[in-house]
Amino acid sequence: MFDLRYHVASLVAVFVALIVGILVGVGLAGSGVTKKADLRAAQLQRDDARAEAQQYKQQRDQAQKLAGAFGLAYPQLMSGLLSGKRIGVLYVGSIDSGINQSIGETLQDAGAEPPTRTLSVSIPVDAQSLDSSLLDKGGKLVKYVGDGKLETLGSALGTEFAAGGQTPLWKTLGSDLVSERHGNARQPLDGIVVVRTVKPQQGDTMRFLRGLYSGLTAAGYPAVGVENSGTKLTAVKVFRARGLSAVDDIDQMTGRAALAFLLAGAPPGAYGTGSNANAILPTPPGA
Repeated sequence: MFDLRYHVASLVAVFVALIVGILVGVGLAGSGVTKKADLRAAQLQRDDARAEAQQYKQQRDQAQKLAGAFGLAYPQLMSGLLSGKRIGVLYVGSIDSGINQSIGETLQDAGAEPPTRTLSVSIPVDAQSLDSSLLDKGGKLVKYVGDGKLETLGSALGTEFAAGGQTPLWKTLGSDLVSERHGNARQPLDGIVVVRTVKPQQGDTMRFLRGLYSGLTAAGYPAVGVENSGTKLTAVKVFRARGLSAVDDIDQMTGRAALAFLLAGAPPGAYGTGSNANAILPTPPGA
């Protein structure tokens, strides 16, 4: 609704169809093949295309007005919403600078500090390398060894990321799993943002990620998966299946508001402008 690119693209498509229809009609009429009934049908098709184009224009104008109105309300809605909250960001794959900027803007607009910690997980995972590192460390970590334990291992890592503290698994497996790390690993988090920048995975990596996503929500704090609007290989259904909320338009002002609302305790769900969204925005916390 608020993403005007789709309305503009649709409007252009309608006008192209209109022009093609007129040219075809004129060409057939000039050849003497088209009868009056055919011309009438072409005229009706032209009129329908014009009406559809007008409808898209009205929708575009309405979207612009609504976006403008939301822009005026945005600062008040976001003010102090995440004040004092510690938020962590976990990338499944490499860090995306554009999404990272959108997350940073969300936290700043909502009165939070920059992310307490940001970590990117190397994908795909090497199960044998993980087992080797765990066996070398020995002790209690041996219980996570084996292909059948990948989901359990992922869950434990997700819980450690949220809780902070000693994080023995992340320390042991850092060279195997972590491609980039920033911030304080010890402080507990009040909310987590997850970004998947790789294509959907299968086999060992799929099982590991399934556990990782579930572990992030185990502490009971808000965990939200985010992506840009129009993402082709969307992760919304995956996030929701593992207990995370989802925002599919973090590059939009409404997406940033949705993320802040969810991190502040709004009802979980899928929000944004994509086909898997329940609504554009959740109900603001405390409303």
